[in-house]
Amino acid sequence: MSSRDRKRAALYQKLQQLRAATNSTAVNKTSIIVDATKYISKLKEEVERLDQEAGTSQTSPNRLPVEVTVDTLNRGFRINVYSERNCPGLLVSILEAFEELGLNVLDARVSCSDNFHLEAVGGEDHGDGMDAQEVKQAVLEAIKSWSERNE
Repeated sequence: MSSRDRKRAALYQKLQQLRAATNSTAVNKTSIIVDATKYISKLKEEVERLDQEAGTSQTSPNRLPVEVTVDTLNRGFRINVYSERNCPGLLVSILEAFEELGLNVLDARVSCSDNFHLEAVGGEDHGDGMDAQEVKQAVLEAIKSWSERNE
């Protein structure tokens, strides 16, 4: 078999694969490609529709999906922040929020490689009766501000 025949056979095979993948009933090359183009456009529209649905199920489509939990300890709080995305600069924003609250970081573990994960234990400077909800709100505000700056 010549090189030209092998190329023609490979092209035919690939067109048949494309035809099967797109559920096309076309026979000639042009019609198979046109059907594939329509199929791809339909898939793109479906992806956009699903993205819009997913965006409306969250609070905002551009908002960073983050989990924040704050537990009260004897003299402070245990703060956990987790995001599936890497968030360059988010740690600084959260630490600034701690500083504004008067919360000293006593112990912390941070991962910023593939995702963002912060586990911190913070103690109050003043002991003025701050509660876990205030700390959580301040962390969420820091995340929101960081997210708006990085859109």
